[in-house]
Amino acid sequence: MRTLKIQATEPQARFLALTAKYRLFCAGFGAGKSEAMANAAMIDACESTDTLIGLYAPTYDLVRLITAPRITSKLTQHGIAHNYNKSENVIYTSAPRFGDFILRTLDNPERIVGYETYKAHCDELDTLQTEHARNAWNQVIARNRQRPNGIIDPFNQASAYTTPEGFRFCHERWVAKKTDSYSIVQAASYSNPFLPPDYIDSLRESYPANLVDAYIEGRFVNLTSGTIYNNYDRERCDSHETIRENEPLFIGQDFNVGAMASTVYVKRPNGWHAVDQLTGVYDTPELCKVLKERYQGHKITIYPDASGNSRKTVNASESDISLLKQAGFTVKVNAQNPRVKDRILSVNGALSQGKLWVNARKCPDVVSCLEQQAYDKNGEPDKQGGFDHQNDATGYPIVYEMPVRKPASSGIAMSMF
Repeated sequence: MRTLKIQATEPQARFLALTAKYRLFCAGFGAGKSEAMANAAMIDACESTDTLIGLYAPTYDLVRLITAPRITSKLTQHGIAHNYNKSENVIYTSAPRFGDFILRTLDNPERIVGYETYKAHCDELDTLQTEHARNAWNQVIARNRQRPNGIIDPFNQASAYTTPEGFRFCHERWVAKKTDSYSIVQAASYSNPFLPPDYIDSLRESYPANLVDAYIEGRFVNLTSGTIYNNYDRERCDSHETIRENEPLFIGQDFNVGAMASTVYVKRPNGWHAVDQLTGVYDTPELCKVLKERYQGHKITIYPDASGNSRKTVNASESDISLLKQAGFTVKVNAQNPRVKDRILSVNGALSQGKLWVNARKCPDVVSCLEQQAYDKNGEPDKQGGFDHQNDATGYPIVYEMPVRKPASSGIAMSMF
């Protein structure tokens, strides 16, 4: 194996030392993502002459203008003879015990075919939409299976490098749904000692607070503008509470055939804690069965959509709420639903006053919906994005127990707890 002398910042060094199968370097502007990627790729190529290292960027322009020049510059710096075949988008080297590089874009994941890589590196993965990034990543790791000559036990590692773009694929895969195979290093812009002295200050002057957290601190934060539940912050509102044996449970319930949504709460001295969720239950009879099986031994109080007094999710004479009562659940519901804006006020008030908490690990859809539901062009809560059902379930218990009160002498809505 060839030895390279690499200069790295402290976060870059920690990243390069990771032994996880899938690594993520999540960093603010100027923190050295491209440098970390180039150094990691160079280290990988040192393992054998037969290695093929995959380098990926979202677009061809990024491959041509950033990825390829960075790698060829590194090769020149280390005295490694090479030839960049632009028609094939492959960088061939002619040094002993040093491999080659194949460069590809992520714009069409279906075209990531026809070759095998030993190790892979994806730049700016989070700039892609979540589903696009997920498909691209799966294609990349599917190609990452080369067994080079001379390597007895090949370790086909894949790495991603990105500035965090809200709660997209990188957060989903490396944080929300993290497994032992996935590991992350986060780096702030100021971890790079080689930046111009006024660089950080100029960024802080140019970006609002949430973008500063993402683009300077390298943190995952909510970047969706105009969100409805703007008082929700997954770190500040995070709960570590879970369901205790035989304790009472309080469930917000939204009725939708094939897409029932439930948010499960427990009460603690400091407020209400969302500790579980149900999604995708087909109808009310199935819901009753699931609740009895899943929460056996618990007294259950349900706060449903008031329209369930007349709505039927099955072809039967009984309403959804009647079915809940017949199943033995306590049901708390008003004759009609409060105004949607009143429910939003109640939830935002509870969040801001520390009365409402969410266990993000147990309630990923609750978190995702609170963070992402926005207003539509008419100023009403958007119902096209698929975030409304879970938010409705989350809000029904809160607006029932902590309703907004409107003093007769004022038109200002106030949350009363």
